[in-house]
Amino acid sequence: MKKVISVIGGRRVEKKLLVEAERLGRLIARMGFVLVCGGLGGVMEAVSKGAKAERGTTVGILPQDHKRDANDYIDIPVVTGLGIGRNVIIVRTADAVIAVGGEYGTLSEIAFALQMGKPVVGIDTWDIKGIIAVKNAEEAVEKVVGMLDKP
Repeated sequence: MKKVISVIGGRRVEKKLLVEAERLGRLIARMGFVLVCGGLGGVMEAVSKGAKAERGTTVGILPQDHKRDANDYIDIPVVTGLGIGRNVIIVRTADAVIAVGGEYGTLSEIAFALQMGKPVVGIDTWDIKGIIAVKNAEEAVEKVVGMLDKP
């Protein structure tokens, strides 16, 4: 079974983080992981765009009631109608979580991941005990691969 990486982050972020998120998506796809995200804009769209550029599989866990709300790079839109409650699904689905920037929605996803014992790697995100801080997409994927290889 393929490993699943959830990438979390905000809709409104600096351009440098969008570039980093797109590079992250490319690396996730190259490693053969499935990408799960919130399926909307900002970091979610950038990471999905990167994954699709490398022919990766993208899953968007949508807060709304319609598939049409997904960004253009989502292969599998999961319509929940749960609003921010969908954050639990994004994290529960993951083998590991990578946070890129983010605001309070990202913070909630980080908290859920840490409560569930999921590895959390962060690029320019919240400074919280349990997050493994890295500088860029390459380091993030390297850390995740190292953690997922351990029994």
